[in-house]
Amino acid sequence: MTQNKSGKTVILTGAGISAESGLQTFRDANGLWEGHRPEEVATPEAFASNPDMVHRFYNARRQKLAEVKPNAAHQALVDLENYLGDDFLLITQNVDDLHERAGIQRVMHLHGELLKKRCSWCNQVDRCDSDLSVSDVCPVCDRPEGMRPHIVWFGEMPFRMEEIINAIKEADQFWAIGTSGQVYPAAGFVEIAKSAGASTVEMNLEAASNSSLFDESIIGPATETLPPFVGALIAS
Repeated sequence: MTQNKSGKTVILTGAGISAESGLQTFRDANGLWEGHRPEEVATPEAFASNPDMVHRFYNARRQKLAEVKPNAAHQALVDLENYLGDDFLLITQNVDDLHERAGIQRVMHLHGELLKKRCSWCNQVDRCDSDLSVSDVCPVCDRPEGMRPHIVWFGEMPFRMEEIINAIKEADQFWAIGTSGQVYPAAGFVEIAKSAGASTVEMNLEAASNSSLFDESIIGPATETLPPFVGALIAS
């Protein structure tokens, strides 16, 4: 694959890259998300009917996040951003902060951020480093029982879609790392990139559902495949 510094590179990351740091992926083989059906903890209806359970679930995920750290794949993307500068953009489906902790600056969170909270009443977004509960009061509108994780749940629109699609249309290269190719709209990004003339690469433990749409498929752990791939690009 021909690569050069002048090309704009857009990268999509999914749960696979975080799994190599010890975070569980979205669903297990039984379709459960850390022991829960997604409808129980990841929908507006779940939050309306049982906010305590939803808060317990996300509080536990927030606590787990504090126990892990970025891996070699995260660091490789930092090296790539340092090399490409403004020609680099990272789009992540992950709600963790491992990319930011590694040092990434140019990142968009498609599905929200675990370390942020949002008021259901006034949409104020703030940092969230501790547990949330139904008793929390919004610091802006002062209303109770509305603070929720700043997460895109099933049935909600992903964040910054217009910006993301425009960036993909302008990309010369599009990479997807650690993604299943099953969750839309992210699974359709490769088609947008190819239609705009970008070269496309997937990096996964196994071929994604949309693997046939990519120009190149690199199979293996991202911590092993991504650093030499980025290193070769920089060296060229």
